[in-house]
Amino acid sequence: MKNNVNYQKTLYKTLETIKNEGKKPSLLLHVCCGPCFCVPFELFGDYFDITIMYYNPNIYPKEEYLRRKEELKHYLNLIGVKYINIIEPEYNQNDFFDTIKGHENDKEGYERCRICFRLRLTYSYQYASSHHFDYVGTVMSISRYKNAQDINEIGLELEKKFNGPRWLCADFKKNNGYEKELLICKKYNLYFQEYCGCLFSYQNYLKKQEKKV
Repeated sequence: MKNNVNYQKTLYKTLETIKNEGKKPSLLLHVCCGPCFCVPFELFGDYFDITIMYYNPNIYPKEEYLRRKEELKHYLNLIGVKYINIIEPEYNQNDFFDTIKGHENDKEGYERCRICFRLRLTYSYQYASSHHFDYVGTVMSISRYKNAQDINEIGLELEKKFNGPRWLCADFKKNNGYEKELLICKKYNLYFQEYCGCLFSYQNYLKKQEKKV
């Protein structure tokens, strides 16, 4: 059994080092939606020169993908942030379905999800490496649906593989991160989605709703 690492403590140490160095390193931050971006940005927005990577071919349906992207832009406008660039590769759900083939029946939170994490973070790392970013990170660990240990282990593996940008370890659910996210969403009246994103999580959400009726 693997020991769980407190990746949020690792983040705080990284931020302290950056503060002492007195420079703003470049960070390619993978973002899946506006609400998940709020707490990470409040925590380290002043420490990095941030570029957002909105690569999420898993999100279903396309209308949901577009809504989450627009809500991200809406939040940035609400807080007066106009200097962050958003990289948005072409939306192609086949990127997701081809990659998870054979795992369609996996339970949520298991191997299919790890494959999805790896897909999105690998794309982000490829971009960061070719564009010479100092760090790569993701906001996904704040989600109640996602395992922070899996996300960070994949990120650290990719750091070794690409031998360039460093992985920004984090577990944003720590220190009531998820609860803070809900408060920010309420404050700004942000659209808060009720399922993780993919077709399978959407189907599970619909089944739960049917049981409530």
